[in-house]
Amino acid sequence: MTLARSVALLAVALVTAAPTDAQQTVDAEYARLVREYTSDPLFLPASVATLPEHANVPSPKEHFGTVIGAPGVMHRTSEIYAYYRALAAATPRVRVENVGTTEEGRELLLITVAGDALLPQLAEQKAIAARLADPRKLPAAELESVLARARPIYYISGGLHSPEMGSPEMLMELVFRLVVSDDPQIRTIRDNVIMLINPVAEPDGRDKQVDWYHRYTKARTQWDDGFPRSPPYWGKYVYHDNNRDGIQMSQELTKSIYRSYFEWFPVVSLDLHESVPLLYISTGTGPYNETLDPITIGEWHLFAQNEVTQLTAQGLPGVWTWGFYDGWYPGYALWITNNHNGIGRFYETFGNAGANTYIRDLTNSRFAGNVVTSRQWYRPFPPTQKVRWGARDNVNFMQAGVIASLAFAAHNSNQLLRNFWQKGVNSMRRGETEKPHAFVIPAFEKQRDPKRTAYLVNQLRRHGIEVHRRATGDSAGDFVVLLNQPYRNFAVSLLTKQNFPADEPNPPYDDIAWTLGYMYGVEVKAIDDPAALTWQGLTFLRDTVAATAEVSGSGAVHVLEYKAQAEALPALYTLRERSAGTRVTAAEAAFAAEGMRFPAGSLIFENLGDAVAQDIARRFALPLVRVGAVPSVQRHAVDLPRVAVYHTWTNTQDEGWVRFTFDQSRIPYTSIHKDDLRRGNLRNRFDVILVPNAGGGIQNLIHEVPTKFGPMPFTKTPQYPSHGTPSSTADMAGGPGFEGIAELQRFVNEGGTLITLHGATALAAETGIARPLTSLTATSLFHPGSIVRMMTRRPNHPVWYGYPDTTNVFRGNGPLWQVNLRDRGMVVAQFGTRTPRDEEEPTGRFFGIPETPRPGAGEASPPAGAAPAADSGAPRPAAPSQSAARGGSGTNEYVLSGMVRNQDQIIGQGAIFDVPVGRGRVISFSFNPLHRYLNHHEFPLVWNSLMHWNDGITR
Repeated sequence: MTLARSVALLAVALVTAAPTDAQQTVDAEYARLVREYTSDPLFLPASVATLPEHANVPSPKEHFGTVIGAPGVMHRTSEIYAYYRALAAATPRVRVENVGTTEEGRELLLITVAGDALLPQLAEQKAIAARLADPRKLPAAELESVLARARPIYYISGGLHSPEMGSPEMLMELVFRLVVSDDPQIRTIRDNVIMLINPVAEPDGRDKQVDWYHRYTKARTQWDDGFPRSPPYWGKYVYHDNNRDGIQMSQELTKSIYRSYFEWFPVVSLDLHESVPLLYISTGTGPYNETLDPITIGEWHLFAQNEVTQLTAQGLPGVWTWGFYDGWYPGYALWITNNHNGIGRFYETFGNAGANTYIRDLTNSRFAGNVVTSRQWYRPFPPTQKVRWGARDNVNFMQAGVIASLAFAAHNSNQLLRNFWQKGVNSMRRGETEKPHAFVIPAFEKQRDPKRTAYLVNQLRRHGIEVHRRATGDSAGDFVVLLNQPYRNFAVSLLTKQNFPADEPNPPYDDIAWTLGYMYGVEVKAIDDPAALTWQGLTFLRDTVAATAEVSGSGAVHVLEYKAQAEALPALYTLRERSAGTRVTAAEAAFAAEGMRFPAGSLIFENLGDAVAQDIARRFALPLVRVGAVPSVQRHAVDLPRVAVYHTWTNTQDEGWVRFTFDQSRIPYTSIHKDDLRRGNLRNRFDVILVPNAGGGIQNLIHEVPTKFGPMPFTKTPQYPSHGTPSSTADMAGGPGFEGIAELQRFVNEGGTLITLHGATALAAETGIARPLTSLTATSLFHPGSIVRMMTRRPNHPVWYGYPDTTNVFRGNGPLWQVNLRDRGMVVAQFGTRTPRDEEEPTGRFFGIPETPRPGAGEASPPAGAAPAADSGAPRPAAPSQSAARGGSGTNEYVLSGMVRNQDQIIGQGAIFDVPVGRGRVISFSFNPLHRYLNHHEFPLVWNSLMHWNDGITR
């Protein structure tokens, strides 16, 4: 047998060896309680069945008085942090570092765990990881010598989703075990892997969830009784989507993960979740992200198969891989690692949203077409149809998996780190040999919205993608992304279209398109010429870029050429505070002034001082033009509204993103809920009520939490200090009811504007508030989050100001809405560019009707897309029917990025509606224009609706 073969077999033996703790005294009481709290002997693997005692380092039982996973015990963030600080005080093997602060003011900590030999090397290991991450800093000739010194850095995160409560508990026991155990496997891990622990990724949500558990769910004896298992809020803004913030980097928890990543460059990350039985180890079913290096996909499977095998060998049932999730969307927290040539992974264990034990029925749990109790190649030892499951079971499965994963990393560090470096090499090579070779983002003055352009450039840099700027020539000011760089694949992923396979049998797990040029409304050009890689006159960007503008011309009146710049409405609110005497009006048609052409929607400022004008132009990148007199054009006053943002108590996901977007844009608003609707007097308080996208249908919107569960206060008390923010109520149950809906109807009848986003349109359409608006059934339409075409039917309608006749829009699955043929004037925009079938003019001979000759020689047809100078309220004819548009999802006419099946069912249907009601109106969107702070290009559709809330109504 060769030496290499002997070493390989020894490594396998070490990975599979069951720990014995023979050299240490086992905490017998701890082991007894673990056995007692474990529901079935099969649920207790040998690797976590015991815990050693230590004279100086406190165990969880010594610190808390209970073992981890004890029934009825869940710890708040401050208690968890106190334990880690106690460990750090007792042993140098644990280090505690503050890496940020949440929106509500709680600490974000990072725990570093390493063995005695690695502790003095931490700075060196960081430097090595940075060189491996950028092969330009590590020539191939030096690779072997560096790999001989390098050790993998492994990042583990818990508690991102607040009701998934087990991982912050488990990680405390795991860290204690890692720092004190003399078990050979644990020593190997400690001596060969640097472990970074994010103990509570979402501290704000953790505390709300712990309070919720003690306040409401701890006393409940049945799992499936319909009672809400989660508080209405987790973070200040973001709920479950805190794991969809990887592209935006908008939330403090995401920013802290990025800071930790770029400080340490971990080669592996593992995000701990709870949702499916009993332990799912991620690989996904595919399709896999098109730009991902294939090595990463192989590594996903390498880790997963090892862990499935190791845990099954310890007797654990229900450990599986493959049949859940896809591997396509790059915006999850774990994909921070994948996007930067590492290995991003996750677990899903079976959680109970607390520390109770329940009988769980798995009979109807089905993934990838198979019930979870079936034996498959990816699930060799399935669970039974019912299981008794508790908090300790969850801890056992999760911890045993993490230990197996860390052991694999310890024994295969050379391969993992070599692959990490190689993926960077591959990325640079692809930039040199494959199209495109670069991207050009034209300069600010060439873009519709310079601020969004700066945002795109800065976002790329925050992701670690290198950007240059052209310094000379006609292209001076253009931004250039050269693709012979280590993160080439991620740049291509963000800046090109996505091509999700139309024939994929498994539905996508999340959005399938995110092309940032479309999402931000910024022009991005792909450069296929390899000569771009040697362009001269490029300056490497080292700092954040800022767009600005100036005031030009002469005269007493200022004009803004409105192009749906996202900063226009924030600028108006700022102007109102600083210059109350300024009158702002909006042109209702295009006009000329001082030799320039201004489109409908352009803003005209009277009595605006030069100093304030200059500040507005520079701060918001809005070029103002002075003209000698007020232009002669029909216009209306821009009356900034008093805005309310409505939320339910059952779904705050999208409402949180709306609040975040408003706060980032400095647009004032009042948050309201069912109690406000019931109290009435809405019109005296507000001009606009905006209802964000919300699922669950009309019954949920009207009745919300069932009254049988009430009263359910969400208020801050000494016992539950985290509750009552960012909103509060004496009783979450009951919803607005019909009484509240009647008050909403009265608000609109009295002149208010109701704006509804996507699913929330049911609140107007299915209650009779907007009677012309009804639901549209499209049974076979499959429209996962994709970027598609949208066309206006009323080009000078105020909601459409600043946009071209056709533009792109992001739309996911969700309800469609419609109006009758006689009410098509209420359709502001439609999906696609084809004429709706019921509007197509019939052709041929008709009895009793003389034929109308078609335009012939010398006769002019109306130009395509012709429209009246000002919006008359009449529907604009859609584009002529195109045969390509009638095809299936393989055509490109409708889908710009992503995939839609049976798109015929949506092309021509209404996307934006403006329905007059009483003295007010309902503006409804059949998509979500404020989606996850991603689709900035669509924000101005909502801003237009606010700016012109009482203008352009056709009755």
